[in-house]
Amino acid sequence: MSDDHKKGNENVHTDFSNRMTYGEYLGLEDLLSAQKRLSPHHDEMLFIIIHQVSELWMKLILHELHAATEAIRENQMQSAFKMLARVSSIQKQIIQAWDVLSTLTPAEYMEFRDQLGQASGFQSYQYRMIEFALGYKTPHVLKIYKKDPDLHKRLNEAYRAPSLYDAAIGKLSEAGLPISAHLLDRDYTELYERDSTVEKAWSHIYKNVDQYWDLYQLGEKLVDIEDSLQQWRFRHMKTVERIIGHKKGTGGSSGVGYLKKVLDHRFFPELWDVRTTI
Repeated sequence: MSDDHKKGNENVHTDFSNRMTYGEYLGLEDLLSAQKRLSPHHDEMLFIIIHQVSELWMKLILHELHAATEAIRENQMQSAFKMLARVSSIQKQIIQAWDVLSTLTPAEYMEFRDQLGQASGFQSYQYRMIEFALGYKTPHVLKIYKKDPDLHKRLNEAYRAPSLYDAAIGKLSEAGLPISAHLLDRDYTELYERDSTVEKAWSHIYKNVDQYWDLYQLGEKLVDIEDSLQQWRFRHMKTVERIIGHKKGTGGSSGVGYLKKVLDHRFFPELWDVRTTI
C-alpha cells in the first residue's frame, strides 16, 4: 500500500470484539437473509427485493406522515413542511422502483407466479395505512388482516384516526376561515368527500398567499404528495399491464382494471378544484 493511501486510514477501527459493527447496528444479518425464494428461478430474487425495499420506504413514509400530522395539530408548521417534503422525496424512490421491476418479462414472471398463491401487493398493510393516513378509508380491506389480531388492531386504529387532511382542515378553521361544523368533529371512518366550505377556504388562501403563507405552503405540500402517489399508482398499473396484461391479480383483484379505477380517486379534492376556480 502506498504512503498516500495509508494517510487518513491509520486511525480506522479494526478491532470490533467489544464494539458494535455497522452490520449489527443495521441488523443486516436479518435483513439480508429475508429474501427466501420459493422457486429456483433467478428472477424471483428481483421480485422479492423490489417489494421489500418498497415496504421499507413505506415504513418511513408512515413515520413521517404521522409525525407531520401531529406537528400540524401542534402548529409546528415548519417541522411539518420538512417531514412532508421528505415524504415526497421518498415517493420518487418508490416510483423509480417500478422501472427496475419492469425489467421482469411476462415469461420470467410466469416461471414463479404460481408460488405466490393468493399473496399479492393488494394485501400490503403499510400501503393501506398510508391510504388511511391520507384519508382514504375502505373498510372492506380490513378483513384481509384478521389472521393477525395485533395487526388487525393496529389497522383498525389507523382506520378510525383523523387523517393528515383532517388536520389541515382543522388549521383552516383555526385561521378564521369558515368551515362546515360537521367536518371538525366528523366520523373519521367515513370516506372524505369534497366540501364547498373547504374549497372556498383554499380559494381564499390561494388568492391571498402573503396573508396565509403557511397554509398556502401546506396546500402545496399536500398536492405534491398526492401528485406523487398518483404517479406511483400509474406506474404500478403500467408495470402490471406490461408483465401480466389483463389477467386477474394473485390476490383476486381484477388487476389492471382495479388499478385504473383507483387512479380516479382524489385524496385532497378541493386543492385540485381550486386550480380551476381561482
